[in-house]
Amino acid sequence: MTCGIYSIYWMIVLNDEVNLVSGEPQATSGGMVFLFSVITCGIYGWYWLYKMGERCDRIKGTAGSSNVIYLILGIFGLGIVSYCLIQDTLNKTA
Repeated sequence: MTCGIYSIYWMIVLNDEVNLVSGEPQATSGGMVFLFSVITCGIYGWYWLYKMGERCDRIKGTAGSSNVIYLILGIFGLGIVSYCLIQDTLNKTA
């Protein structure tokens, strides 16, 4: 129904909220993440998922491997699952 526009919005907001919760407000903004992803034909999006995994592990206080899981899901076209896992981390910290 939204032709993919909501997923763009969700990515931007997720990025900004993870930056805020992880204590890195100076990190790349959500709008820049979207722009870099478009410019690099999605490759930056995979890097972003990897970095979000690292930040989510820091937020949870664990030394997990969420970064690799998020990256693999993104490569296989299941980035929305990564978004859901990131959102779950944010919801649990709120």
